[in-house]
Amino acid sequence: MHWTGAWLLVAVMALGIALATWTLHRTRLGRLIHDNLRDTPRRRLFLASSSFAVTFAVTRALTYSIHHHIGPFHDIHMGGRHIHHLVWGILILLGVGYAWLMEVGSGESNRSRLLGQGLSLLYGAGAALTLDEFALWLNLEDVYWAREGRASLDAIVFFAALLAATLWGAPFIRALHKELWGAIKGGANKSSASKK
Repeated sequence: MHWTGAWLLVAVMALGIALATWTLHRTRLGRLIHDNLRDTPRRRLFLASSSFAVTFAVTRALTYSIHHHIGPFHDIHMGGRHIHHLVWGILILLGVGYAWLMEVGSGESNRSRLLGQGLSLLYGAGAALTLDEFALWLNLEDVYWAREGRASLDAIVFFAALLAATLWGAPFIRALHKELWGAIKGGANKSSASKK
């Protein structure tokens, strides 16, 4: 039984959510998001889409390393049964759905907004874990690495996630571009001024 993988998954997800939440509330990047995605639904959609894209990429990299015996990673087995990552995704989606039914994170206080943003990040992660094994639902057998499991699903889903993140986060992305361009120009102006 490889419980190490399960605990590692939980620890990495918790750390990722904590880091993302800290970034949203304590950094300049977080301020840009809040200033340019003012309405809560748009911000939640952007966070869920971004979380989906990151989780999908990390999941693909992790499953690749497991399949090719790279690193310390292993499949999770309980009682001789392989527990696919879509199970963790379904559990996350059920938890988020229940929290939203209970209206967790739907208030106006800072704590409520923080919970709402955390739930948005979890929703994106749960959706990525579940949809990454869509071929398993469709075929009711483990075809993850077979031709049936790979048929352009990777490109379509990842592109859709990036497109959604861009669509929902367009005001933030424009502000981030402006901020980065200003920093680059400011750095270029400083270096030219120091040469004089």
